[in-house]
Amino acid sequence: MKKEYLFGIAGLVAGMILTGFLAYKSAPSMMLKEAESNYNFDRSVEVFTQTAEQMGWSIPTVHDMKETMANFGYDVLNAKVFELCHPEHAVRILERDDERIVSSMMPCRVSIYEKSDGKTYVSWMNTAMMGNMMGGIVADVMGIASKESEQMISSLTQ
Repeated sequence: MKKEYLFGIAGLVAGMILTGFLAYKSAPSMMLKEAESNYNFDRSVEVFTQTAEQMGWSIPTVHDMKETMANFGYDVLNAKVFELCHPEHAVRILERDDERIVSSMMPCRVSIYEKSDGKTYVSWMNTAMMGNMMGGIVADVMGIASKESEQMISSLTQ
């Protein structure tokens, strides 16, 4: 009878370790998404910017990473990080003290970049998943923002 308990405990521990390892390995692919654009870099930037603005989002800042790295003496492929803001969504979080902690993830960000394969890609954070972990108004707002971000991104990938 003792052997059965030992085997059961050993199996439980092994299962927990395996589950933890798999969660650790898959977390980056769950947190961040990437898709290949149908356009070259410049056209991807143009289409994305137009789509975001047509959908009522503003782009208060664009970080040109190639330019920034050139200022430090490095040469990298094109990469631009777009900070996206939709005031009606943002205020729902920012007007509540208990939700303001999420402001460190605001505004939403989308990156368009080239890789050494000569293709252009777009990446973004899985904000719906992050919001669902927090629940409440954060889950609602981040879910809406996620759907709208996916619509913007689909202008590059479909």
